[in-house]
Amino acid sequence: MGVVAYAFTATRTVTAKRPPDERSFQLKYGSKESYEVNSHELWQDPSGLFTTLLVGIDPVEGFFVAADPEMHNPTKFFIRLEFKDEHADQIRREGWYAWERSRRNSVRPIETLVGGVRSRMLDLVRFERAARGLPPGDRQLLAERRELFVAAALGGATIELPPETLHSLASEFELAPAAILDLIAGARRLKMAVRGWVAELKLQQVLDAVPGVTWCERLDEEGGPDLRVRWKDGPPLTVECKNVLRKTNRAGQARIDFQRTRASKEDPCSRYYAPTDFDVVAGCIHAVTERWEFRYVLPSLLEGHARCPGKLASNVAIGSLWATEPGIVFESAYAALGVVR
Repeated sequence: MGVVAYAFTATRTVTAKRPPDERSFQLKYGSKESYEVNSHELWQDPSGLFTTLLVGIDPVEGFFVAADPEMHNPTKFFIRLEFKDEHADQIRREGWYAWERSRRNSVRPIETLVGGVRSRMLDLVRFERAARGLPPGDRQLLAERRELFVAAALGGATIELPPETLHSLASEFELAPAAILDLIAGARRLKMAVRGWVAELKLQQVLDAVPGVTWCERLDEEGGPDLRVRWKDGPPLTVECKNVLRKTNRAGQARIDFQRTRASKEDPCSRYYAPTDFDVVAGCIHAVTERWEFRYVLPSLLEGHARCPGKLASNVAIGSLWATEPGIVFESAYAALGVVR
């Protein structure tokens, strides 16, 4: 495996007006004077032969802290990436540790950091090879399951199947199923798309099994809702499916980074959803429970965005307003639409 490492020295230096338990490493190339215009593209190998690391290393205490290269791409130089004494303690105690970090003044407010002792550096390469392009919740879930990212990095065993047993897509591509999966694993945008579709497929399977759901189909519309559902032969309802982050809040509630992946330059608020964009929100809590479970809510019950009128807040907690039974929410959605049942 080839490695391209953006590596910096991690230190514990007491700094005025900063928390006394804070550690950090500076992402720094070039001079500080060029900060405002210094935007650096972190190189990623399109062929997947080289794996990119963005990592701070403490050579004295013998551990590293790695950030997601894709989430910091492009990056400014120089900036500080902070973590705490408690994280360093956990890394040294457990050998490998993953946690959430809040990103101030960022459109993606949560990221997952991964730390390890020096003997786990190869695991870091394996992990980043498998984790490229994953959202924070799935990145943390993968970090906590070593057997998954080691198997993904090694590619698994290749099994030659008779042509008649291959899926039609494998025959069309003239590739073995394992080779297609390797292709998906090595292509960031493709893997993200497949992961999102898996959650939607699981949601469709769950809803198909709910008594009272008389029609459920997945949609493939750019920027539109993910599913269309009929409840007891009523008019169609649209459903937006969102994955949760790995870590719950202090109240034990799953959390959703509830925004689109991109916004137009003319309207930054276009990144956020409006309550009228869909009829029901389904939260997939697989990243927390490691089971394909869902919670449901009306978008009108979610908190509004503080700076974008008419939009929904991006930080969403799955609390008491969310139902485990979709039928209850479907009935409420009909009532909100004025549908007489």
